Parts: sequence; C-alpha cells; structure tokens
Amino acid sequence: MEKKVFIVDKEGTRIDKYLSDVLEGKSRSFIQGLIEKENISVNNNLVKSNYKLKLSDKIEVIIPEPEILKVTPEEIKLDILYEDKDIIVVNKEQGMVVHPAPGNYNGTLVNALLFHCDDLSSINGIIRPGIVHRIDKDTSGVLVVAKNDSAHNKLATQLKDHSMKREYYALVEGRLKNDLGTINKPLGRDKKNRLKIAITEDGRKAITHYEVLERYNAGYTLIKCILETGRTHQIRVHMTSLGHPLVGDPLYGFKKQRFKLEGQMLHAKKLGFIHPTTKEYVEFITDLPNYFKEVLQKLK
Repeated sequence: MEKKVFIVDKEGTRIDKYLSDVLEGKSRSFIQGLIEKENISVNNNLVKSNYKLKLSDKIEVIIPEPEILKVTPEEIKLDILYEDKDIIVVNKEQGMVVHPAPGNYNGTLVNALLFHCDDLSSINGIIRPGIVHRIDKDTSGVLVVAKNDSAHNKLATQLKDHSMKREYYALVEGRLKNDLGTINKPLGRDKKNRLKIAITEDGRKAITHYEVLERYNAGYTLIKCILETGRTHQIRVHMTSLGHPLVGDPLYGFKKQRFKLEGQMLHAKKLGFIHPTTKEYVEFITDLPNYFKEVLQKLK
C-alpha cells in the first residue's frame, strides 16, 4: 500500500482531474475508482469525483497494492506487429474486446496477452494489465501494450500530453463538403442513455482533425481522422454531430444500413510514439482489414 498527501495551491479544479495530473501514470478513471472505494479523502472527509478543490485542501490518497490477477489466460491468436522486453504492438481484429468487463470475462485481448506472455504492467489493476489505451470492440487496428510499469508510465504520459500519434480511417454516411476540418466539441456521458457519449458543456476537451480521402457516388465518404485527444467514442460522436455518422455504427449511426456489418467502419491505421526505453520515435501502420476493403470495393 502506498500513501500520498497533497496540499492544494490552486482552487476550482475537480479532484479527479487534479489527481490524474499530479499522479504520474494514473488515469482519471483510475482515480475515480479509488474515490468510489473510499481511498481518497479531503481534510479527512470522503468526497465525490466532482468535488471542486479549495485552496489549502489536504488530499490523502491511498493506492492499494495491485490485486492478484484472476483473469484466465486463453490461447487466442494475436496479430503481433512488434514485441520487445517493454512493449507489445498488436493489430486488434474487429469484434475483440480489449479487456474483461462485467458479463464479458473471456475472449478479450487481455486473455490472449496473458497466455502469450507473463510480464504485463500492473498499473491498471487486475482487469486491464498492460493496457495503456483502448479501442472499441468493433473498431479494428493497432494499439500498444506495456510489459512493465516504467514503460506504461512513459506511454501514458505521451497519451496525456497528446504527443502520441493516432490515425484512423473511417467510412461515413453522406458526402462531406469540406476536404479538411477540425471538430472541437467536449464529450461526456449522455445523461439520458448511459451507454452513449454525448457533446456536453461540462464534458472533457475533445478534438478530432479529419481529411477526406475519397468520395463515392453512392453517398459515402472515406476519411482519415487524427486524434488530438482520445475520448471514448470520440470519432463516432464527433462525426455524428456533423450529420455524417460512421457506416455500420449500431449506437450512433442510421437505423437503415446498406451493408450487413458487425459494427462501425473504423480502423486504427497508424500509431506513432517515442519508445519508452530507446527514446526513438517508432511508427506502426496497418492495412485495412478485409471487411473494410470489401465495402470500399463495392462502392467503387
């Protein structure tokens, strides 16, 4: 168990945001989990995640020892793009969940990784070992996994300061007018439907840059999206806000779909970052998966 104490020198910030900034490698969701488990107090009183800090508040944080992992290793084929003693870079297939969650503890990327290797970082606890960032179940593409806590912290810092390069390809409904664009709209949990993310005034900063790659006569547009931030469902919600939801999106897309798809047409095509040990910039590019290519071929 580790205990940390902070004295607040600037008021008005939410406690979960403040602690995610000062605790290296600890995400906002991790902090919120500690608050829910009553491991964080302010002036000896328990608080909620939205507590606004006051000047000279005394914050006490108890970080418990990582629990023994109870997720079962499973022999599941992985498309490994690169691996060394610090990181694994994988090309996740559409339909695979990244980490176990209630009601879905098997068949995930984590289950597969635990079978493949014994050493994964413990920072995100028993359910998400090694997971630095996620992509949705029905989004395919490249992501990096940390094998140790040092690598995890360094990669998480790059995510936080937006220096990690993430490029996605998406097929959207309709023909986008502008060749280039930037969507800067804050995102938060939808207050009416907890399964959805929505554009909210009190949401977290979210910025997506997009570029049109090809327009199709049938009324679709292939775009490249570069994430400046990485919020849950960011591209899906941002493009829907423009009136151009992703093709095949079961949550934000059109009810009537031309193609029989298992999920949204979104692929994490490129990932670039500074290697946590060599300090050199590395970049990994993946080909579009077959399901994506087949739809594009039909449109052509």
